[in-house]
Amino acid sequence: MKTRAHKLITTATFALFALYAISPVSHAAEPIGAQLKPTVDAAIRPLMAKYHIAGMAVGVIDDGKPYVYDYGVASTQTGKPVTRDTLFELGSVSKTFTATLASYAQLDGKLSLSDSTERYLPTLRGRPFGKVSLLNLGTHTPGGLPLQVPDDIHNDAQLLQYFHDWQPAHAPGTFRTYSNPGIGTLGLITAKAMGQDFTVLMQQRVFPALGMKNTYIDVPTAKMPDYAQGYTKDGAPIRLTGGVISAEAYGVKSSAADMLRYVQANMNLIPLDSRLQRAITDTHTGYFQSGVLTQDLIWEQYPYPVELRTLQAGNSLEMVLNGTPSTEIKPPLPPQQNVWINKTGSTNGFGAYVAFVPQKRIGIVMLANRNFPNEARVSAAHQILTALDGEKP
Repeated sequence: MKTRAHKLITTATFALFALYAISPVSHAAEPIGAQLKPTVDAAIRPLMAKYHIAGMAVGVIDDGKPYVYDYGVASTQTGKPVTRDTLFELGSVSKTFTATLASYAQLDGKLSLSDSTERYLPTLRGRPFGKVSLLNLGTHTPGGLPLQVPDDIHNDAQLLQYFHDWQPAHAPGTFRTYSNPGIGTLGLITAKAMGQDFTVLMQQRVFPALGMKNTYIDVPTAKMPDYAQGYTKDGAPIRLTGGVISAEAYGVKSSAADMLRYVQANMNLIPLDSRLQRAITDTHTGYFQSGVLTQDLIWEQYPYPVELRTLQAGNSLEMVLNGTPSTEIKPPLPPQQNVWINKTGSTNGFGAYVAFVPQKRIGIVMLANRNFPNEARVSAAHQILTALDGEKP
């Protein structure tokens, strides 16, 4: 981790270093990629058949180098094949970008994760939610928020009223309860602290700074032909329609090639501005032990090597729907190298999974245009990454 003082990054600086942050993604047609393809095929093709997935894009990082493998179609109606440019909804993998922005804002002196929400949302002063820290929001530990924003909330004012009336089920920091409203509010606060709209910050600063030229919250009209059609479990076409704090919690659309860049950035494998790199790395700090997983700033991690059953337990539906007792790690665990770091993401029509092991320089991105069980995603990813690690001397 770099610790020397760095100059403030202006919007112009983000644009400047984005120019050299681009590197090509290797395709399966290249020799090494071709050697890896049977391993990926063996895990992905049965998965697609079992869960009736129309199309998938799978990105693999082996020895630090990225490769993309495309399967099936982006739309069963048009028959258009999945390509390196196909956009998929990331679902809750989007939360990791929100965490990165908050981490950067902290380094920039705009906020501190130890701050209480009432510092930025004055209407919550003296209320239980006002005492919740920003770190609690980014680690699912405020004290018991619902998984989704309640159906009768349609704007930020109504959301703030909900938080004004909210009563915790647990003391902050004692239970992990997976929540969109929590991380969504961290995104709202971060954007407010930085003095800009959240979507603007992401699309004009963060994504370009990462060299992600095919990643959006609001997909431009010109890119809509690349936007995959999602499908419900019954096979009906569906796409994300948005909603309160959807941008902050689950609104990003991206390609496998772009997401591989993001994974490389998370493993410090590409040239980035030093402060942005530190912000990314800092999101891997371990703050709470919750069941089998260590809760970082949105990311979840496990000591490596890790058994499949452990990963499946940590990424299970039970961990999403039910509260899990949490123990604060004091002092927080600094970012580790020999760990499996991961995040799942789902919308009604898409399923995503991202995992990487920094010390081994291996990682995977799985994007599908159907929501299918987390346990199946984890199993396929574990099969592929274990094979890659087994090939190393």
